[in-house]
Amino acid sequence: MMTTPLAEVLDGQHAAERRKAARALLKQPLLLAHGAYADEFRLVRRHASELRDWFDRNTGWSLQVDAETARLGKIPGVPDDATHPAREVTRSAVPFSRRRYVLLCLALAALERGEAQIALGRLADQIMLDAKDPRLAAAGIQFTLDRRDERLDLAAVVRLLLHLGVLRRVAGDEDAYVSGAGDVLYDVERRVLAGLLATRRGPSTVRAETLDARLTELAAETALDSDELRFRAMRRSLTRRLLDDPVLYYDELTDAELGYLTRQRGFLTARINELTGLVAEVRAEGIAMVDPEDDLTDVRMPESGTRGHVTLLLAEYLTAVGGVVVPMTDLERRVVELAAEHSGFWSKSAREPGAEADLAEQAIARLAALGLVARTADRVVPRPALARYAVGETVVLEPRTAGTAQVPAQRKAYRP
Repeated sequence: MMTTPLAEVLDGQHAAERRKAARALLKQPLLLAHGAYADEFRLVRRHASELRDWFDRNTGWSLQVDAETARLGKIPGVPDDATHPAREVTRSAVPFSRRRYVLLCLALAALERGEAQIALGRLADQIMLDAKDPRLAAAGIQFTLDRRDERLDLAAVVRLLLHLGVLRRVAGDEDAYVSGAGDVLYDVERRVLAGLLATRRGPSTVRAETLDARLTELAAETALDSDELRFRAMRRSLTRRLLDDPVLYYDELTDAELGYLTRQRGFLTARINELTGLVAEVRAEGIAMVDPEDDLTDVRMPESGTRGHVTLLLAEYLTAVGGVVVPMTDLERRVVELAAEHSGFWSKSAREPGAEADLAEQAIARLAALGLVARTADRVVPRPALARYAVGETVVLEPRTAGTAQVPAQRKAYRP
């Protein structure tokens, strides 16, 4: 009986550990030495040199690792993608509003200037002082703590910072603060705080006026004054999108990007597969990197529960109508019809009059996050990848993806 040489066994273990570390960073770009991801942090630290080189060469993302934190500076391939907002750290996972984003930035600025410990009331006072900036007032942002909803906004921001590890609760409770019954004391983890910003340049150096232009400047590569630098920038941008977006559609690329991807598709996808285990699913309309392990995603479909069922049924409906523009009002009417059809399976609240607007909105937000639809404020356009959720005949997938026959409605959609 032949035995595997020890060197091959060790190489295999090394590659498996590196893959697990890379996947942990893609799923959780900020890892701490303590807490739920402590084991993954140790793997990242062990393989930090290789991972740093890979991400820098292929994506332009920086990796900073010290004794307490590991931070992958993930700059999105599409800077203005709004389909994956910050969310409340609660079961409802409500997306952050514009006010909460502003409060988050003001809170981070106050913490950066502050001491190693801070009370929530003190943090609120500093935020209110900064919020008096005339430019914020001109933009319609005010923060006075006079109303309960303002205190709830601040509590949501603080809970996100607790989740990220920027703050550690020492005493007190946010609910008590919101109700006016008490305060909360926190330790400030300065190493975590210092690693939150993921941009190529400091925001204060950006001179552009419009939001889109400012985002572009924050994420822009250095001067691309040679073919080599331009090709490197395209390689990095395409790799970021293959890693970070659920689907890379060809019609979203420039002619230069599409030409580069056509020539280098095998190289790019092989490099990603080697590091992460993601497998390229190549279609006529684009490429999706599919995760056979089914855990490298922040949005799942299909998903259990009433809202997951609504999303799947609306996906089926949109597939049936083809690539036409569908008003949100039509989808809301469809939800009312579905509520009557599936009343025995849906939650009571989902069957109440008026619930259809919220159900339709959340379903379309999920489909947009998965790259399955494009949308404006009041209209939705199905994208080609949505066809995998059509209910009908069984299709055989390409051997490179799963190698077995599946019903498209049962397939998972993945966002690395």
